[in-house]
Amino acid sequence: MKPRSWVLLLAAVFAVLQLANVTGRDTPDTKNYLSYALSLRGDSKQDAATATIDYACAGKASIARRNQSVDVVRFHAPSPTRRVFVECRGYEHWVVAKRLRAGQTGGHTVPFMPPRFMRIFEVRPGYPVFLVPFITVLGVTWGLWAAGVAVTVVGGVLAFLVLRTLRASLPPALTGQALFYVLPCGTTAMRPMTEGLLLTLTLAALWGCALALEGRTRAGTALVGGSLLALFTVKHSQSLFLGVCLAGACAAIGVRRGVRAGLVRHEGPLKTAGQLWQALGRPLRSLAVAASCAAVGTVLVAEVLHYPSESESLQDLLTNHFARPDRTRLWPEFLHLEFDFWVEWLRRRLWDPLFLTAVLASAWGAIRHRPAFGVLLLGAAFTGVLNQAGHPDINIYGDRLIVLVWLLPVVGLPLLLGHAVHPWSRTSGTVPAPLRRDTTVAR
Repeated sequence: MKPRSWVLLLAAVFAVLQLANVTGRDTPDTKNYLSYALSLRGDSKQDAATATIDYACAGKASIARRNQSVDVVRFHAPSPTRRVFVECRGYEHWVVAKRLRAGQTGGHTVPFMPPRFMRIFEVRPGYPVFLVPFITVLGVTWGLWAAGVAVTVVGGVLAFLVLRTLRASLPPALTGQALFYVLPCGTTAMRPMTEGLLLTLTLAALWGCALALEGRTRAGTALVGGSLLALFTVKHSQSLFLGVCLAGACAAIGVRRGVRAGLVRHEGPLKTAGQLWQALGRPLRSLAVAASCAAVGTVLVAEVLHYPSESESLQDLLTNHFARPDRTRLWPEFLHLEFDFWVEWLRRRLWDPLFLTAVLASAWGAIRHRPAFGVLLLGAAFTGVLNQAGHPDINIYGDRLIVLVWLLPVVGLPLLLGHAVHPWSRTSGTVPAPLRRDTTVAR
């Protein structure tokens, strides 16, 4: 089959498998994004609340039924579906009605939580806008499912395109697409949350980096800039992280090239910086400028639009979504929690070392066989660490905040695989053609 046929086949198989779980994928934050999308569609606050609550409670009831069906004590009891749905629906409507009566009627989202918490979601219109056509055509349940399938399938296709742009052969490129579907990337992207778009747009930026390194500088830089702009609308902190990390990766490549070329001498910082800037080459200079402008622009626009600050995000974390009084010693308490979190996180990873093994092997493979792109890939994956560091909560669903680190295995492992299969291909990813019979042997 042609390459596009294999790509479509993998995407189709993945989509069919997702029919096993049409409901029950939502998290508490899903209600905020769904109500935002319904409001953009034109629904009133009450209609948006009803549709959102029905979807969330149907998912909870479905999970309760499935859990009971395999409970060794209660599997023969009557189905709890109706009871769980009615209780959930009654409670959620009571909470929303109470907040609406108290005057919490502003914004696009339904007031499921205090105003300060809902403000965090009001500044993330990108994902709700993405949902609008799906829920309008297919309804809430199937619309959210189809949106998850669409964004995850596109993410896998982008992984394939990144590898093909890096001149990987067809099997490693298809392996990268399949890895995106079967690793936690695919599971997390299928949740009705922003992480699917974050993964897909980050892969789009990496594709732009690959295009630039392969000589298509303008197209690659434009794709990186467009991806960062779209990320700002989905989650502006991720746009900032990715811009900073890509710019830092370009700086690291420049220093490495400058050291190898002997350009780093005691000639003053300005002259040395100029030499390192020239050592980058045109493609990486363009990427560095685009990433730096995106990072600075994110900070400035967020300040002008009065987006919630980092201190507000920390208060949300430490007060359990503003359910408790604000903390007076904000940063010391946060740093204390941060240290404890990473100690516990590392302990759990050493207990189950698949994550660390996959990340280290893929990082080595990417740096070893595509050095410049490997550094950029490390920078993009590191945004997952920054995202997790900003929310050191060990109980967040399925490690979804750090899921961007899984992009390292998605791209790095196929590069390592391709080199292991064809070790003579070096960094080109191509296999030399066999000698013809009439080739003359050099005397």
